[in-house]
Amino acid sequence: MNKNINTIIGFLFISCLFITGCGTDDTQNVATLNSLVAEDNFDVDGQIDTSFWNFDIGDGSEQGIPGWGNNELQFYTDRPENVTVENGFLLITAREENFNGAQYTSARLQTKGKIQQRYGRFEARIRLPFGQGMWPAFWLLGDDSDGGVWPQIGEIDIMENTGDAPTKIFGTVHGPGYSGGNSISKTYALENNRVDTGFHIYGIEWGPNYINYYVDNALYYQITPEDVDEETDGEGEWVFNDRPFYIILNLAVGGNLPGPPNAETVFPQTMVVDYVRVYQ
Repeated sequence: MNKNINTIIGFLFISCLFITGCGTDDTQNVATLNSLVAEDNFDVDGQIDTSFWNFDIGDGSEQGIPGWGNNELQFYTDRPENVTVENGFLLITAREENFNGAQYTSARLQTKGKIQQRYGRFEARIRLPFGQGMWPAFWLLGDDSDGGVWPQIGEIDIMENTGDAPTKIFGTVHGPGYSGGNSISKTYALENNRVDTGFHIYGIEWGPNYINYYVDNALYYQITPEDVDEETDGEGEWVFNDRPFYIILNLAVGGNLPGPPNAETVFPQTMVVDYVRVYQ
């Protein structure tokens, strides 16, 4: 299923001194990671490639975390109504319907045990949904096969968006001392553009002791262990050198961050993914 791709070229950036000072015009030297090790271009219509992806099914209660830990309102399924591949795109669709006790359905895919890696470049080209209560995300979670638990295993949110803010996305890290509502995060605002009317490339380059965040190959955020120390007054622990991480793509409905849909939210809403690529 691999396609030939153009080699990703490096970009020169001026180092920013503090996380809170990084803007879209800040630049710095970054290592370019351009050896492709995994990709899904969604070339075959129908079901997802199960050699790459797993389904998460349910409302989270099966894992002992109802609402997936965020008071989300959807029930995740593997039905084609919620997740399918069509015309070269992955479609993750949220629907308003009564299903297994929930008012909404959607889908959540992950690569645990299949595509896992410590360090590298992770990127996806995505068009996001629109509307109050939509919560699409492209993120990484640390492998917990050694018995580790969140937030000790770490979480890297490459892209999150709330559907009522179609010009903004944010990148976030969670770890011991900076998780949930106390996570470390940075917002990126698109100029004269929207996330729901066109595709954008969301990615990170992650190496020992740094994570760089990009939108359309423009660096807007760098986080390091020193930044975690500063943001948490020395109480946080950098856990991003410890283990491989796997990929998650999901479209949540409601939850702590966006709040529930309102009367103006139109269903169905779809998160459209052109490709997912992993480099080292």
